[in-house]
Amino acid sequence: MKRRFNPRKLLFIIPMAFAGLALFGWAVMLLWNGILVPVIHVSAISFWQALGILLLSKILFGGFRGAGGGRWGRHRMRKEMFDRWEKMSPEEKEKFKAEWQNRCGYRFRRPFDEQKSGEQP
Repeated sequence: MKRRFNPRKLLFIIPMAFAGLALFGWAVMLLWNGILVPVIHVSAISFWQALGILLLSKILFGGFRGAGGGRWGRHRMRKEMFDRWEKMSPEEKEKFKAEWQNRCGYRFRRPFDEQKSGEQP
């Protein structure tokens, strides 16, 4: 069931996004000026410089996820892998397991595999 575009929601979301961005910028400015200036004696920053620091930290540490990224992209990828696994024959599954165990070593094995075979770690 597809959701239809609701223009009234957009009128609420856009101002809330700007308010959130302003709040984060204000928080960065206050924290920078309240902590870093007295402790390591750097110069104080303005609100716009705080927004720049936020953007820079997003680029350096967070990245920008494109379409299909984030939580829903990982969910879709897991579903595709599960579907692919379900379509494999038992021989293909064993070959796949052996290849990953060869690549990853003991870490790939699950605890229930040890219980079935009776081996101790």
